Amino acid sequence: MTNDLPPMPDVPPAVAPKPSTTRRRNLIVAVAVAGALAVGGIVHWAGRPSYNDIVRGCQRALVAQYKADGRGKPSACDGVKGDDYDALVLGAAMGDLGWLDDDGDFDKDKMLEGLLGEP
Repeated sequence: MTNDLPPMPDVPPAVAPKPSTTRRRNLIVAVAVAGALAVGGIVHWAGRPSYNDIVRGCQRALVAQYKADGRGKPSACDGVKGDDYDALVLGAAMGDLGWLDDDGDFDKDKMLEGLLGEP
């Protein structure tokens, strides 16, 4: 019986890295990047003012604008929805005319006093 096997090479073949090591490294990098993006997104979201904060800022800007006889929409009101902005403008105008009571609610008697004079 003869040996039909090919002769052995002079240099042993190079050992390739195990696929599991490469996959594990890629997975660790992907998880780290995803975690960093999540933390960055949360920090960005938490740092933004709420809608109520924007509305309060718009309300203060409108009151200051009425006191200064200004015109136009203040830049502080850019994030306020249309209907809310209209209500804030109306409230600021009524406050400027003296038609609101101490709680900020509309007072019909104060309006009539302002329009008709003292009864």
